[in-house]
Amino acid sequence: MSEHQFNQDAGQDRRDFLKTSAGLAGLTLAPGVLLYGISAYGRAPDEPASSEVRWGMLIDTTKCSSGCNDCVTACNTENGLDGKTGPQDSQWIRKVHIKDLQTSEQHDLPMMCQHCEHPPCVDVCPTGASFKRADGIVLVDRHICIGCRYCMMACPYKARSFVHEPLHDQKPDVPRGKGCVEACTFCVQRVDNDEQPACVEACNKAEHNAMLFGDLNNPASDIAKAVKTYATTEVRADLRLNTGVRYQGI
Repeated sequence: MSEHQFNQDAGQDRRDFLKTSAGLAGLTLAPGVLLYGISAYGRAPDEPASSEVRWGMLIDTTKCSSGCNDCVTACNTENGLDGKTGPQDSQWIRKVHIKDLQTSEQHDLPMMCQHCEHPPCVDVCPTGASFKRADGIVLVDRHICIGCRYCMMACPYKARSFVHEPLHDQKPDVPRGKGCVEACTFCVQRVDNDEQPACVEACNKAEHNAMLFGDLNNPASDIAKAVKTYATTEVRADLRLNTGVRYQGI
């Protein structure tokens, strides 16, 4: 076989592979379809997430102390992050200090992906790697993320990180990859297994009870009742993104 013929055949094989991979990605990773083969809330593993549910989180900043990092530590442990906080390190949740310039009130609060109803990161993604599930969880498909970082620039919460270095000893339920963008997933691998996100579990275990997770669409859920009863705030509510994360006490 000539070198020219070999290159032609190799190119055709690659094109066929990409077509097949794209087709499989469309079947298994379409928005609203589970990324993990774990049953949840009576759903079969291959059953799409339901728009009848909208997962959300309410954080009471009056119960969140400045010296506590239990939620951050739990997130790092659950998702295999090294806990470093440099400009090139991945932080899926971080504690930020805010001050009201008019009242001088100050608060420390956890900041993560806000899981917006209208996520800017999804709007700017050229490949569809950034997407929102039907149940409101915003995710990144690392298999088609090209690392352009448009989503990082679009996110008003600085909630996304870029993986600069090779990763080792990854957790099978939390796929990550060098050259990809990543962010808080609401611990989707736990939610899809009928568990609370790691940050919420850790906060409750420490008896701070500052974080409440649940279905915002279910009027009988604790979070829906709390949002209806107490004044809550969206960070950058002026952007009208209808965030899935709300704050109380700011």
